[in-house]
Amino acid sequence: QVQLVESGGGLVQAGGSLRLSCAASGRTFSNRAMGWFRQAPGKVREFVAAVSWSGASTKYADSVKGRFTISTDNAKNMVYLQMNSLKPEDTAAYYCAIAKASMVVITAYAYDYWGQGTQVTVSS
Repeated sequence: QVQLVESGGGLVQAGGSLRLSCAASGRTFSNRAMGWFRQAPGKVREFVAAVSWSGASTKYADSVKGRFTISTDNAKNMVYLQMNSLKPEDTAAYYCAIAKASMVVITAYAYDYWGQGTQVTVSS
């Protein structure tokens, strides 16, 4: 059974940093893109970043470009999201997901495995 477990969330002041981790287990995911999404209370889930399994291709939401970095560790079946210069508007539950195919995509319906989420709260 496929399982994605996120960790690394927490409370941080504006301008601070956090590193989210996502551990994938249950099968191998070679040639699958992986992504991070987030959802704030009362808002729809939105794309944050995605990466190809090799790490060679990435995409970012405009709101996080230059501040967030997505990466993978294939040997460990891990995907990471380094978040710097955090802002209060980054406050949300963050979810990692595995795409249905290798293409790096930004739409949620293109992902078929999801974690339970980790909360990130940025205070002003």
